[in-house]
Amino acid sequence: MNLDSTVPKILPLLAERLGTVVQNRTVLIPETFGGGTCSGYVFNEHLRLLILNYDLREDLIVKSPEVMPPGKMILFKFQNVISETQGANRPSVLIATSHMQTDGVVPIHSHRSTLNIEIDAQYLKSLLDTSDLPPLLQSLLENTQPLLFEEMIFPSLQAIVDAIVSETVEETFKLFFLRVKVEELICRLLMVLKKRDQTPLYALNPHDLEIIYTIRDQMLARLETPPVIEELARQAHMSSSKFKRLFRQIFGDSFLVITKPSESKKRLVC
Repeated sequence: MNLDSTVPKILPLLAERLGTVVQNRTVLIPETFGGGTCSGYVFNEHLRLLILNYDLREDLIVKSPEVMPPGKMILFKFQNVISETQGANRPSVLIATSHMQTDGVVPIHSHRSTLNIEIDAQYLKSLLDTSDLPPLLQSLLENTQPLLFEEMIFPSLQAIVDAIVSETVEETFKLFFLRVKVEELICRLLMVLKKRDQTPLYALNPHDLEIIYTIRDQMLARLETPPVIEELARQAHMSSSKFKRLFRQIFGDSFLVITKPSESKKRLVC
């Protein structure tokens, strides 16, 4: 495998926009545009990784050279997991089917600190014993409808992310090392998702997703106030049953660990 085939095609396009080059699978952001790095690795035709940790003076839009057909890739997007950028933000991971990302452009936002893994749904399915998968994992692997789940990052996951981002590995073993760590991350997350007892699953639309996240952020800003389902549903312009269904589908029970008042847990969970 030559070096070029291990570099995601988005990196040379970004480098060209910034007037620089890709070196060691990394774009170093010039000081005139901001600072930081964008690194990428293509392990095989089924699996790739982007590590984005930069600040730009302004947003950019780059035309994606790799628009995958719906049903192809599943995205694991790790947020606030790079230690120097965590601050007060909660480390979490978004797990999304390809139907949640359908446009042909890549927004390069002015600030980004994420670790993105894309894996072919059929390839992932081939790695598992699918004879006894719960409905949630079946739906994720089928990748036929827009779904998104969020999980909090627990210490053992963070340790794997830290190894991916920070551990020094000689070039001979680098791709092998990173691929093993990436697949371990995915495996551990699937093991967590398997514990969720959610059926049926409902296809998401951008409007409902935006509302759910807006209300989630408001709840986090007022942890001292116990949330009441009926009030939150009214604010979302949804029935209580729909709001509870979508909220729990996206966040599972992991959201509850960051709610302080015990009363809020009683009122939020049904």
